[in-house]
Amino acid sequence: MPWIQLHLTVEKQQAPQMELLLEKMGALFVTLGDAADEALLEPAPGESPLWQRTRISGLFTQESDPERLRRELVHTLGEEIGQNLECEALEDRQWERVWLDNFRPMKFGRNLWICPDGQRPFEEGNFIDLDPGLAFGTGTHPTTALCLDWLDAQQPVDARVVDFGCGSGILAIAALKLGAREVVAIDHDPQALDATRANAEKNGVLGRLRIVHSASLPSIENVDLVLANILAGTLIDLEPTLAALVRPEGRIILSGLLSNQTESVSAAYAGDFDL
Repeated sequence: MPWIQLHLTVEKQQAPQMELLLEKMGALFVTLGDAADEALLEPAPGESPLWQRTRISGLFTQESDPERLRRELVHTLGEEIGQNLECEALEDRQWERVWLDNFRPMKFGRNLWICPDGQRPFEEGNFIDLDPGLAFGTGTHPTTALCLDWLDAQQPVDARVVDFGCGSGILAIAALKLGAREVVAIDHDPQALDATRANAEKNGVLGRLRIVHSASLPSIENVDLVLANILAGTLIDLEPTLAALVRPEGRIILSGLLSNQTESVSAAYAGDFDL
């Protein structure tokens, strides 16, 4: 069914009041987002910082009267808010799949291709058919793209590999497609593990893949390569765990960090790795 969505842009100190007001007016969901392209990267555990200019959206059923909602907001907050209020009708869709409308085959390195289900370019190549589901990892993100380029250049033939934070399984499957002997894919999110399993099966590599929840890690050691595309803070916290997996002369690939975070991540790993 169609929905009605109201949007307001406010200063961050007003956001909690606006959120509460929209809920009292009957909003089914209230979403807070960035109204001024202000990056908030890696907040500390338990923190939920807001943007200086916060865009608040309230979702209402189609039975709601947009004019009544507008009048109620203006009555409560004053005429000024009416000038800042947007209202739109929103057709119902399978929202978790909408972004896939713009997902197209992508090439990495010399001939490694990531393809949405059912799409293939008219070229020769090493193809991975991918449906990420609700997990991270399609190749569209720069950190994933960097890892895919590296894998295609290095060709991990006959290697034992760990993909820590596997998301959709894209890096694990790429390693297997490029010749890895076996891969262990690890994540804390059950949806990621489900997506990895489904994608590995459709690409014919499930037999060489172990899928493991991070809360119940088996004994893994002496692997040739660890791939960890996560976040800088998490990579630092995981250093003892990841270092224990790698054999002498083995390699670790760390991605998901900003250029100004390389020094702190490097310092955390310098005791166990030549960087």
